[in-house]
Amino acid sequence: MEFNVRRLAADAGTFLSRAVQFTEEKFGQAEKTELDAHLETLLSRAESTKHWTEKIMKQTEVLLQPNPNVRMEEFLYEMLDKKVPMRANNHELLGESMIDSGHEFGPGTAYGSALIKCGETEKLLGSAEKELIQSSAINFLTPFRNYIEGDFKTISKERKLLQNKRLDLDAAKNRLKKARVADARSAAETELRIAQSEFDRQAEITRLLLEGISSTHAHHSRCLNDFVDAQAAYYAQCYQYMVNLQKQLGSFPSTFSNNNQPAGSSSASISVPTAQPATSLPTPPPSQTSPALNELRSTSGTRKARVLYDYDAASSSELSLLADEVITVSSVPGMDSDWLMGQRGNQKGKVPITYLELLN
Repeated sequence: MEFNVRRLAADAGTFLSRAVQFTEEKFGQAEKTELDAHLETLLSRAESTKHWTEKIMKQTEVLLQPNPNVRMEEFLYEMLDKKVPMRANNHELLGESMIDSGHEFGPGTAYGSALIKCGETEKLLGSAEKELIQSSAINFLTPFRNYIEGDFKTISKERKLLQNKRLDLDAAKNRLKKARVADARSAAETELRIAQSEFDRQAEITRLLLEGISSTHAHHSRCLNDFVDAQAAYYAQCYQYMVNLQKQLGSFPSTFSNNNQPAGSSSASISVPTAQPATSLPTPPPSQTSPALNELRSTSGTRKARVLYDYDAASSSELSLLADEVITVSSVPGMDSDWLMGQRGNQKGKVPITYLELLN
């Protein structure tokens, strides 16, 4: 009990001495030991690393999850050490809506089939987005967070100890200056030597920790490479999904224009490898330049034809087509040479020759 009382009294005396020294320094009434330039540079670099690491983390989290309410919910689950419940993301929700509506309109219709194909692709995009978020959290955000919550906390603790040792050193210097009696000067000199030794030791410990920031930067660089690789894989995967969707929907544009587009305006152009100019039509396959087409035109008979690309009818006189389906076609006198009459069950309408392959 007596030992604890003495310990508390000593700690209180040390705290009071530091407080007096700190206050006198603020008012310019006491000298302050300056840290060497190298140590000051290391401390400044550590603070800068902390500041930008936190900012990059925050912006990355916003990028991966733009919804602040969801971010807060995930943070609370993390604080409670509970698993975040699985939920569909925006791509997956859109995909489900498209698929449901496609089945409502009918998978056999051009619009219904297109909705289902788009919905399936949106769900694939949603899965790819989840993989990006998971990979980024493990390989990028977690190492950055570990630095803030681990290494930098240790640095801050040792830096605070260094500050206290510096205050003790300067307080000892002031007491030596004020000492007039020989015994008091001797005790003050001994106290100063101890304070100087403890300050030098703490400065060395802090310096070694701060020099480890270079290793932290190297580690964060590798994490940054992993993040870039994950993004590159994600965007390449998404691009491939969309290219495949374009092929499924038909790489070639419809023959009708968007009635909602203002006159004189032009839509934004996006360079896609599979797209062709709006004024061009698909090149007819070699089989269509054969005598089979001439024979069909010269007779009133019918033939089977396989659809090469999806086609949306521009008017009620035309027939919408789905890629790979087989329909019956015939030639009608007086019809434009680029068209044939197509029939699917009870549905009939004009179809462009360039979207067909005549079968033997």
